[in-house]
Amino acid sequence: MKKAFTPITIGTLELKNRIIVAPMTRNRADNDYDAPTDLHAEYYSQRASAGLILSEGAPVSPTARGYINTAGLYNDQQLKGWKHVLKKVHASGGLMQAQLWHTGRVSHPYFHNGGKSPAPSAIKAEAMAYTPDGFQETPEPRALTVGEIGEIVDDFRTAARNAIDSGFDGVQIHGANGYLVEQFLHDTSNTRNDKYGGSIENRSRFLFDIIDAVTDEVGSARTSLRLSPSNLFNTKNDSESQKLYETVIKRLNDYDLAYLELVEAIADLEGHPHLVQDVIGHYGPLFNGP
Repeated sequence: MKKAFTPITIGTLELKNRIIVAPMTRNRADNDYDAPTDLHAEYYSQRASAGLILSEGAPVSPTARGYINTAGLYNDQQLKGWKHVLKKVHASGGLMQAQLWHTGRVSHPYFHNGGKSPAPSAIKAEAMAYTPDGFQETPEPRALTVGEIGEIVDDFRTAARNAIDSGFDGVQIHGANGYLVEQFLHDTSNTRNDKYGGSIENRSRFLFDIIDAVTDEVGSARTSLRLSPSNLFNTKNDSESQKLYETVIKRLNDYDLAYLELVEAIADLEGHPHLVQDVIGHYGPLFNGP
């Protein structure tokens, strides 16, 4: 237990302890611009005694949203709000990274001017989006074009730059929990027949395009990644999950990321023999960094 209170270096950051505040959606952004408020500044600065704070998922663009009142990283009001948050967190002695988020098919027409949500393929998620009318089922999405995929990669790049310019100490790419990056990884949600679908190499291309863009923009030492290899939330996972995630995690060693966050299975996986119950025990040794 004492080790939790000892310092550790991850990337460019010297953490005073090993307690990290997990990214948790709060739905507290303002109604006009989805910008952080004084409540965000109070909430996060109260947690500044932790070694590191991960922000709630911050949508990288207006079309990345799937839940109301989520503070993004794409307009001036949001960046102004985050600057206020980071000023208070730093004054309280804290460090904080922004989690870059795109919900993909886990969204609703409310967020797309009545249109369909963007996804790798037109396959409905068994999930719920949070709208002004409460939780609503996610309808069938539409398949992104290759050009649109490139635009989303650029959205991640821009959001990473906006995060650093707003005072964040780094960024985390959200590649977990059934959202857009994971939708591309899994063959149950990605049935494309172009360079972003089919083989594991192709299905992981979107993830690595984003990693390339973000690390090019803000540096690998200020970039981390969240994966959930045994996830069944918002997804049916992949038919070859172990092979997929072993391949992806080994390839991450080509990058000098600050750290890799692996989410443990949130349920008993009996009946899902292709998934790993002990995520850290199985996949952790494959990654050379923290």
